[in-house]
Amino acid sequence: MKSPAGSVPGRKSTIPEKGLIMSGYGINSEMETQEALRRAGMRSDIVHINDLIAGTKRLSEYRLLVFPGGFSYGDDTGAGNAYANRVRNNLWDDVCEFLDGDNLVLGICNGFQILANLGLVPAFGRTPAREIALMPNRKGVLECRFVTLKPASENLWTRGISHLYCPVSHGEGNFYCTDETLNRLESGGMVAFTYCRDDLGPANGEFPYNPNGSRADIAGITSEDGKVLGMMPHPERAMEFVNLYDWPLMKEKLVREGKPLPSESVNMRLFHNIVDFFRG
Repeated sequence: MKSPAGSVPGRKSTIPEKGLIMSGYGINSEMETQEALRRAGMRSDIVHINDLIAGTKRLSEYRLLVFPGGFSYGDDTGAGNAYANRVRNNLWDDVCEFLDGDNLVLGICNGFQILANLGLVPAFGRTPAREIALMPNRKGVLECRFVTLKPASENLWTRGISHLYCPVSHGEGNFYCTDETLNRLESGGMVAFTYCRDDLGPANGEFPYNPNGSRADIAGITSEDGKVLGMMPHPERAMEFVNLYDWPLMKEKLVREGKPLPSESVNMRLFHNIVDFFRG
C-alpha cells in the first residue's frame, strides 16, 4: 500500500500497537529505544534477529519495526551490511509483507545503514534497490557530538518539530547519492531532517554543524511512501531535558523568563509522533 510521504494512511489493522526492536550481535541501543517508546506510550519487545529467523517471534505481530544503533557484526564488511544480508536472506518476505501493511519502520544510525543496504530508503517503486550510501565521515574519524537538526519536509515523522538536538556517534554517516536521486528526494519531500546551525540556519556542509560531510546536509530521509524513516543522529540517547548538552544554560534562561522547566527533551517529539500515527 502506498501513500504520499506527507499523508497519514487509514488505520485498519487490528494488530496491537506494539513495536519490535531488532537486536543482534553488535547492536547496542535497544534499551534506550525501548525506553523512549515506553515514555511516548508504546509497548515494545527487544527481539534478537535469530529468534525471528527461527520463528519463535513473528514480525506480523507488530506494527512498528525499529533497527536501532550500534555496530552490527562489528561493521566488518561495511556498516550495517552483514545485518542487512541476514535480513535479506532470511526475513525478506516477512519484511515486504510488513511494509505492505499499515505499519512503520525506523532505522537509527546503524539502523539507517541497514535500511540503506536493504534499499528500504528511499525505496523508489515496488522493487527496493540501493540508491544511497553512507560513506566514511569526511574527517575519517568517529564523530561523537551533539548536532542540531531541522525538518526539511512535513510528514508523519516531523509533525510539530521545530528542531532536534541530539548526539551522533558514527564513523560512516556521510550521506551520498547521485544528482538524480537527490532531485527525487528533494522534490518528493523525502528529506526528513538536515543538519543545521544552532540558529537553524543551513549548515552548508560546514563542520561541526554537518559532522560528517553529508551531501545537502542530509541527516535523515524517508521512503517514497513515507512509512520508513532512516536517520543518523540518536534522538533516543537524549530523551530528557537534562540529557541535552546545553541544559544548564537553557535552565537559567527559562528560570529568568519565569517559564517551567520541561521534563523531556525536544527529541521525544519524534517518538510521540510515532504513537500519534497509530492512535490517530
